[in-house]
Amino acid sequence: MSSLQYQQTQRYFAQIAQGFEEIATEELAALGCKRVTPAFRGLHFEADPAALYAANYQSRLATRILAPLITFRCRDRNDLYKAAREVNWPELFAVEHTFGLFANVSGNRKLKHSKFAALCVKDAIADCFRDACGQRPDVNRADPDLWLNLYVENEQGTISLDTSGGSLHRRGYRRESVEAPMQETLAAAMVAFSGWQGAKPLVDPMCGSGTLLCEALMQQCAVPAGFLRKKFGFQLLPDFDAARWRQVKAAADAKIRPLKTGAIAGSDIDATAVKAARANCRQLPGGEAITITRADLLTLPGFADTVLMINPPYGLRLDQDPSLPTFYKSLGDFLKRRCTGSEAYIYFGNRELLKHIGLRPAWKKPLHNAQLDGRLAKFELY
Repeated sequence: MSSLQYQQTQRYFAQIAQGFEEIATEELAALGCKRVTPAFRGLHFEADPAALYAANYQSRLATRILAPLITFRCRDRNDLYKAAREVNWPELFAVEHTFGLFANVSGNRKLKHSKFAALCVKDAIADCFRDACGQRPDVNRADPDLWLNLYVENEQGTISLDTSGGSLHRRGYRRESVEAPMQETLAAAMVAFSGWQGAKPLVDPMCGSGTLLCEALMQQCAVPAGFLRKKFGFQLLPDFDAARWRQVKAAADAKIRPLKTGAIAGSDIDATAVKAARANCRQLPGGEAITITRADLLTLPGFADTVLMINPPYGLRLDQDPSLPTFYKSLGDFLKRRCTGSEAYIYFGNRELLKHIGLRPAWKKPLHNAQLDGRLAKFELY
């Protein structure tokens, strides 16, 4: 096979949510990645195989890590098909493997629909396999053996292999869920921005299915973010080094440490959420040490000298739930009166609710969660 683009450059692209750039840059650098530079919706970086494997296995903030296969001029469908057809796909994966493709197209006058552009690439892959093998691989839109990505901006296109093998936010611990669970990468970002290192206990008094509790545990106990994942996309790269991957995984797993008693706790008013949070935390090493109880936050005696992590309910439109401003005022009163000496980190999925809490934040950071332009705010409770 002729050398693929990532093999020539050792450059990769980590997809991250908007607002994660600073902490994700630090994280990738700590995992051995070099020349980390920001770009639209992510970070470019250089990595040898060990750093690439470590980034996939240990990054808490990246959504996917892409290995560019080919970059090309893309004026229209013909350019796209021709470029995709030039890749020797049967040398990259077998006809027995399934594949999926996700695409993003913007600013191209001739290619205006991502689904149509994706179909052009799929046609090229199918034709390549038919010529070489007499049959084509199947497409699997849910859980393929291999994920591919097409990105077209104006007249430049890039086809990449997803070295993560599906979104990295799916840690594997969420065996039970509740309505609208918090995304794992957002919870990890909250823990990272808090700077919590275990000196004070961490409590989530509205824990839902326990995502913040699980991410705090994984950070505090050095449990790799991919600890429960069964496979990664980089295992299908033509230059995959199985021995090096085993070394990277073993070195990361050897750093896992136990959770100190009382370090993390949670509660929720809903019994179903409490049951889900307990089940999810127990999927992780040390998760049984997290105490989770059923309680109404506003009836609790309070939390002194504690780090509070809270993801309260929010409506996209306040007129859909007129009780939310009142609840946020009550939450602010609770923090002010019963949490002396503590710090509270609250994610406002609807940033309009910030003004109803009645507290002045020490800082606010824009953090996107799917389509939500939310804010993470820190409150120092003297």
